[in-house]
Formats: sequence, structure tokens, C-alpha cells
Amino acid sequence: MKSLLAALLASPTLLLAAEVGYPLDHAPIDPRDLVSLQSGARTFVNYCLGCHGLQYMRYNRLTDLGLAEAQIRDNLMFSAEKVGETMKIAMTVQEGKAWFGVPPPDLSVVSRSRGADWIYTYLRTFHRDPKAAHGWNNMVFPNAAMPHALWKVQAEQSAVQYDATVRDLVNFLVYVGEPSAQSRKSIGIVVLFVLGVLFILAYAMKKAFWKDVR
Repeated sequence: MKSLLAALLASPTLLLAAEVGYPLDHAPIDPRDLVSLQSGARTFVNYCLGCHGLQYMRYNRLTDLGLAEAQIRDNLMFSAEKVGETMKIAMTVQEGKAWFGVPPPDLSVVSRSRGADWIYTYLRTFHRDPKAAHGWNNMVFPNAAMPHALWKVQAEQSAVQYDATVRDLVNFLVYVGEPSAQSRKSIGIVVLFVLGVLFILAYAMKKAFWKDVR
């Protein structure tokens, strides 16, 4: 959280991005789609984890996505040794400042601070800009320090395929922001159902108790 706040305070371009008001596309995510979540996790560790960590997320929590610990260890762990470790990066804050001007923020709660639509549109609006230091610019976040990390993926895929890749990545980041969201909603529905049944029973008891009272 500290690295995320530091990045927000250190980068004036974030304020510029908020003022641009670029229209956001709807992110067609589905937190119940395990295949999508698994694909998003794979994209994240391959293209994002080198710079952006998920310091509040442990690798073994990915078992919630239908993955076995052996699958996580063999396919998603490149810099960690134990499946119980958090998804941190090796890059230091000083290195991030030296390479990008600002340290890349941790993305554990980016879906909650920015929203799924913002991330989805941001990752789909990179464009070439010879004036930018890294050769890329963005419609949602002008002059962002981040280069287009998925440019090779976008070059190899059709537009529809790339949109699907980004959707899966955003779906995963939304899950990371609140891993227990689905179970919490399920529990909430059960609680509301039980309360409804109890209300009916209580109302029936009230009528039976007062039926002979004039």
C-alpha cells in the first residue's frame, strides 16, 4: 500500500490522467469464470510481475481459481520458492525510480482504486509515440511512465483475441482486489433467504397469537 501511495503522490501525470476524461469501455469480466481467471493469472505473472507486485496476495490463494499447488508452483512461480509466499517483485523502489521515473505501484488493490473499466480501457489504448521516452503513449493515461508491456501479445493476436486477453487480466486483478467477494456474496444471499423465512414464521406466529385477541 505504501508503494502505491508513493507512486500516486510522486507522479503528476496521474492527476493529468484524471482530468482528461477519456471515455471508458465496459470491462466484460465475470468473477465466476475460472478459465478466465486462470488465463489472467498466467498473463500477469508472465508480463506484469516483473515490475508490479501483488504484495497482499499469496500464491497458494490461487487454489481458489481451481489450480492445484503443483500447477501453481510449476507454471506461475518464477521468483518465489514457497507456494505460501506473497507475489512480490525483486525490483527495489530505487531501481523503479531510476528506470521509470517513479516506482511501479503494487497492483493488489488497483481494481478497487481505479475500477475494472479504467484498467480495461487503459490496457487497450496504448499507441506509438516517438516523442515518448519508451516509444509509447496512452489515451487514458497520457505520458504514463509505463511502456506497453503487452505489445508483443497485441502484435501476435487479433483485436478480438487481445481484448479477451486484457479482459482475463482485468478479471484476475478484480479477483485479487477482493478474493473473498464471491463467497461473501453467496453467504449474503443465504443470510437474506434465512431472514426471509424467519420473517414469514414470525409473522405467522404473530397472527396465531393475536387471532383471539379483540
